[in-house]
Amino acid sequence: MFRWLKKVFFPPVQEAPASGVRARDKKGRYKADDKATPNINEAYKDGKTPPKKRGRPKGSKNKVKK
Repeated sequence: MFRWLKKVFFPPVQEAPASGVRARDKKGRYKADDKATPNINEAYKDGKTPPKKRGRPKGSKNKVKK
Protein backbone atom coordinates (compact mmCIF):
# COMPACT_ATOMS: atom_id res chain seq x y z
CA MET A 1 0.00 0.00 0.00
CA PHE A 2 2.70 2.50 0.95
CA ARG A 3 5.64 1.03 -0.97
CA TRP A 4 6.72 4.44 -2.25
CA LEU A 5 6.90 5.72 1.33
CA LYS A 6 8.99 2.74 2.36
CA LYS A 7 11.36 3.39 -0.57
CA VAL A 8 11.75 7.04 0.48
CA PHE A 9 12.61 6.34 4.13
CA PHE A 10 14.31 2.94 3.73
CA PRO A 11 16.13 2.81 0.37
CA PRO A 12 17.17 -0.69 -0.75
CA VAL A 13 20.76 -1.56 0.08
CA GLN A 14 22.72 -2.95 -2.84
CA GLU A 15 25.75 -5.04 -1.92
CA ALA A 16 28.68 -5.55 -4.25
CA PRO A 17 28.88 -9.06 -5.70
CA ALA A 18 31.55 -11.41 -4.38
CA SER A 19 34.84 -11.03 -6.23
CA GLY A 20 35.96 -14.64 -5.96
CA VAL A 21 39.60 -13.64 -5.34
CA ARG A 22 41.21 -15.96 -2.80
CA ALA A 23 43.12 -14.53 0.16
CA ARG A 24 46.76 -15.49 0.65
CA ASP A 25 49.09 -15.57 3.63
CA LYS A 26 52.60 -14.07 3.85
CA LYS A 27 54.14 -17.04 2.02
CA GLY A 28 51.65 -16.81 -0.85
CA ARG A 29 49.62 -19.86 0.09
CA TYR A 30 45.81 -19.85 0.24
CA LYS A 31 44.22 -19.03 3.58
CA ALA A 32 41.53 -21.30 5.01
CA ASP A 33 38.10 -20.27 6.23
CA ASP A 34 37.74 -19.90 10.00
CA LYS A 35 34.65 -21.94 10.99
CA ALA A 36 34.28 -19.95 14.23
CA THR A 37 33.01 -16.94 12.22
CA PRO A 38 30.01 -18.16 10.17
CA ASN A 39 29.11 -14.79 8.61
CA ILE A 40 32.59 -13.94 7.24
CA ASN A 41 34.65 -16.14 4.92
CA GLU A 42 38.36 -15.51 5.52
CA ALA A 43 39.32 -17.60 2.49
CA TYR A 44 38.28 -14.74 0.16
CA LYS A 45 39.63 -11.17 0.12
CA ASP A 46 36.26 -9.44 0.40
CA GLY A 47 34.91 -11.95 2.95
CA LYS A 48 32.09 -13.22 0.71
CA THR A 49 31.81 -16.64 -0.88
CA PRO A 50 31.15 -16.42 -4.64
CA PRO A 51 28.03 -18.16 -6.00
CA LYS A 52 28.38 -21.78 -7.03
CA LYS A 53 28.77 -22.49 -10.74
CA ARG A 54 26.65 -24.94 -12.66
CA GLY A 55 28.10 -28.45 -12.94
CA ARG A 56 27.55 -29.73 -16.45
CA PRO A 57 26.61 -27.27 -19.21
CA LYS A 58 23.06 -27.53 -20.50
CA GLY A 59 22.91 -29.64 -23.67
CA SER A 60 26.39 -31.12 -23.22
CA LYS A 61 27.55 -34.25 -25.04
CA ASN A 62 28.32 -36.12 -21.79
CA LYS A 63 24.76 -36.95 -20.79
CA VAL A 64 23.89 -39.57 -18.20
CA LYS A 65 22.91 -42.83 -19.87
CA LYS A 66 19.65 -44.47 -18.85
